[in-house]
Amino acid sequence: MDADEPIYVNDKRVACDGGGGALGHPRIFLKIGDGNETVCPYCSRHFIYAGDSETSAAH
Repeated sequence: MDADEPIYVNDKRVACDGGGGALGHPRIFLKIGDGNETVCPYCSRHFIYAGDSETSAAH
């Protein structure tokens, strides 16, 4: 996966370890706030909240 490519998630809390195994970074948990996106301070991965099927179906 390209580091510049956004990662779409279905949860407002995500874990990031850099994705590089031993070459990654310490695993951290990030909270996605009202803006529906967050960026990892270590590796700059961009996470976007896409919603989950239950939330999408209710709206």
